[in-house]
Amino acid sequence: MTLSRLKPLRRLSHHLHRRSLAVTAAAVRQDTTHWAQTPLVKVSPAAESLFHISVDISDSPELATSYTKAGQYLQLRLQDPRTRPAFFAIASPPSITASEGVFEFLVKSIPGSTAELLCRLQKGDVVELSPAMGKGFDIDRISPPENYQTVLIFATGSGISPIRSLIEAGFGADRRSDVRLYYGARSLHRMAYQERFKEWESSGVNIVPVLSQPDDSWKGERGYVQAAFARAKRTFSPRSTGALLCGHKQMAEQLLLSVNLVPAWFQHFQLVSFAASAVTPQS
Repeated sequence: MTLSRLKPLRRLSHHLHRRSLAVTAAAVRQDTTHWAQTPLVKVSPAAESLFHISVDISDSPELATSYTKAGQYLQLRLQDPRTRPAFFAIASPPSITASEGVFEFLVKSIPGSTAELLCRLQKGDVVELSPAMGKGFDIDRISPPENYQTVLIFATGSGISPIRSLIEAGFGADRRSDVRLYYGARSLHRMAYQERFKEWESSGVNIVPVLSQPDDSWKGERGYVQAAFARAKRTFSPRSTGALLCGHKQMAEQLLLSVNLVPAWFQHFQLVSFAASAVTPQS
């Protein structure tokens, strides 16, 4: 393994460690912050083990004003004091939150978790939300679009949640020559937001679904997103390319190693890998 390939991986591990500490520190801080009681307005299946969750925050305008960038997240807790608060990435873009007074989430129902209990609730049930946290996706790092013509986005499972927010908030995709979303799931039954693909494509994002366990009728990419990207064998300039990963640490590490990303690419690279289990993308 060459030194040029080890450097970004070491920086990735350092980034993950720092982010884990930051999320833990944020959780401690949130113990003393304001929790707003908010009713659920929608709980519906999005895909196998994934649920659309919408929360009405119209009576808590401070929640809406705290959400300014795609990629932010918050804490949610149930009325049952025996359950622990959980982190969730916000799926709806800030504009929807501001105009409609809702937060939308894509939640994976993980057995024994707060997320599982949340997905069992019904419209009208009340949950408590913290203000939005985190800095969100730093789109300024790949602006203006004319200077960063290639943007590569990788997401797996419920990691598509904040990516939806990014795409629908807009980042000048239609002014770039090559914007690709490699979206991995086990099967089409586990792939959320398929009904939004046409809209996303029209905004300038080329969607590449990748299935690790498809049925025999599947004609698209198979395996994992990092392998699908490597098979594409497209050339790009590291200094005019942005990349965003939202998924498991293992996926990020394998991607960096498999495609031999040079350190220069890292200056426009963002990794999203939440430490809390409820928000960690699951395939």
